[in-house]
Amino acid sequence: MLFDLKSVFLNDGETKQLDYELDISDISVDGAFPFTSPVRITAKAHNRASLVTLSLNCVYNFERFCDRCGEQITGEQSKTFEHRLVQTLVDETNDDYIETPDFTLELDEVVISDIILNYPQKFLCKEDCKGVCQHCGKNLNEGGCGCDKKSIDPRLEILKQLMEE
Repeated sequence: MLFDLKSVFLNDGETKQLDYELDISDISVDGAFPFTSPVRITAKAHNRASLVTLSLNCVYNFERFCDRCGEQITGEQSKTFEHRLVQTLVDETNDDYIETPDFTLELDEVVISDIILNYPQKFLCKEDCKGVCQHCGKNLNEGGCGCDKKSIDPRLEILKQLMEE
């Protein structure tokens, strides 16, 4: 979605808002396609003392598996991102600003980058998820499994022998 910002850049105190949806269901994250509905985006650009700030509010539904127990997690995320916009960059290596030389900004690229860069590295069904038993594979959130917890990994058996001596 192309966001025309000419009036915002040229008029101090000007604000412009744009609401739209972006389908990112075809984007793969860690081998999964977690985005189950289009992202609802509210983009708001505001000029205050000749500094243009872009605020993005992104709301999307996701579906993932818990990284500890494997249970399916569904939910809704609401994220807000802010960017400073300039017409020209003096220092090309400065990532603090987004350049808009023709007073327009392609919002889709910015939204996708923001969501992917702020995507959690680990998903848990709940904060205190116990995971699965390493022996039988039972989900420990549903209760104990009765497996012998005192068994030692055969690769570490030699260390046990050293400790006993």
